[in-house]
Amino acid sequence: MNPGSSRSNIKPGLSVGIVLKQDQRSGKITRGIVKRILTKSSTHPHGIKVQLEDGRVGRVKEIHSGE
Repeated sequence: MNPGSSRSNIKPGLSVGIVLKQDQRSGKITRGIVKRILTKSSTHPHGIKVQLEDGRVGRVKEIHSGE
């Protein structure tokens, strides 16, 4: 299971890579900073849904640490 599938791994202010709804087919990763967590459950098989600081919404596929 990828680290973006667990809500406990994600906090506001974290640098992440998400897949936007329109990019789900291509799997294109968009990087940004988490503003808020939208998924209520503790885990989600496709990644926790978050809103980035610029307002874009997508599911977390990767977490960038130390940046």
